Amino acid sequence: MRQKRAKSYKKQINVYVHTFKFREPFQTLVDSELILTCQKASFDILKGLNRTIQSECKPMITQCCMQALYETGNQDAISIAKRFERRRCNHQPTKPEMPSNCIESIVNVEGENKHRYIIASQDQELRKKLRRVPGVPIIFMNRSVMVMEPLSRASAEFSERFEASKLTQGLNNSKAYKVDTVKEERVKDGGDASTGPKPEISKKRKGPKAPNPLSMKKKSTNEGEKREITAGTGTTKRRRKH
Repeated sequence: MRQKRAKSYKKQINVYVHTFKFREPFQTLVDSELILTCQKASFDILKGLNRTIQSECKPMITQCCMQALYETGNQDAISIAKRFERRRCNHQPTKPEMPSNCIESIVNVEGENKHRYIIASQDQELRKKLRRVPGVPIIFMNRSVMVMEPLSRASAEFSERFEASKLTQGLNNSKAYKVDTVKEERVKDGGDASTGPKPEISKKRKGPKAPNPLSMKKKSTNEGEKREITAGTGTTKRRRKH
């Protein structure tokens, strides 16, 4: 994969992760046509999906797509599909739906990709329908090369609205405003917002303070230095210790 294409795919996946809350391993729905195309081209579909998404993916297939593979009788394609996780589609095994209709019913749930699936399909009509649903990454094979479609118009518009809502989310968030007002009321009542009201503390009596004991001059404790007052003169003498 070329470096320019790899950067573009990485940027698209980041949009799906941050805006539409996709998480690893990415659930990837594969249809029967893509499996047949990869099998004819001797293309490793698992390595191709991981290289295109640039992350770990979990390939899945529906029961209707498996029934379509059984009807072809291609044992190599069937053995490849059996390694994928089976996704329940709630369609009767005796009356399976078309693979395109089956995948669309799973992905498009009330106009959104609720289960966050990545679609790997060769059906052009299915890809055209899923472009109208925001947040649906689409992968297909183009001349033995697995590629990812750029962001659809629905996904790009949803991403722009999501980024614009972040600018005003803090100002218009009613929950944050309620929390702030409760904190202010508690502080006015004489208590902290987290610990509650503070206990009453007895006030100290104001008055002159005692001098700092470190700043006072120490008294002499040397017994050899004594003062004697001489009679008549009133002068003092120091007796030295020999």
